[in-house]
Amino acid sequence: MAALESLDPHYAWLALGLVLAAAEMAIPGLFLIWLAGAAILTGLLTWVVPMGFPLQVMIFAVLAIVGVFSGRRYLSSNPVVSADPLMNDRGGRLVGEVVVVTHAIVEGSGRVKQGDSEWLVRGPDAEPGTRMRVAGHDGVVLIVEHLH
Repeated sequence: MAALESLDPHYAWLALGLVLAAAEMAIPGLFLIWLAGAAILTGLLTWVVPMGFPLQVMIFAVLAIVGVFSGRRYLSSNPVVSADPLMNDRGGRLVGEVVVVTHAIVEGSGRVKQGDSEWLVRGPDAEPGTRMRVAGHDGVVLIVEHLH
């Protein structure tokens, strides 16, 4: 118990800031980082200027609110752009690719093979073995067209 009483409060704030920063890295969401910054700033301020715990909590709360709203404003005007926007859009990645009809496209519906996968398709009627180009997708159904 004596060890806890001798612990300077700024170490607790700095530790909280590091834990929140680590949590942000483990579960990214661009929210905990602002709280981590507030905790670290509170710890640094408490290290320089001794103050009571209620004032520390108030400073943390104000810094956290300012940090979250400032960060939100910054991110809304400077959105994070993905390096690969089609990373989780398998159908979108196939647009422009050539596929081979495996089950005849009859009355606008059939199946094609691309790589080692078969896909449901919509498009003009075609016989098995016909090569077609992927023009788009609707969910998991590819939209195909004849090669030109």
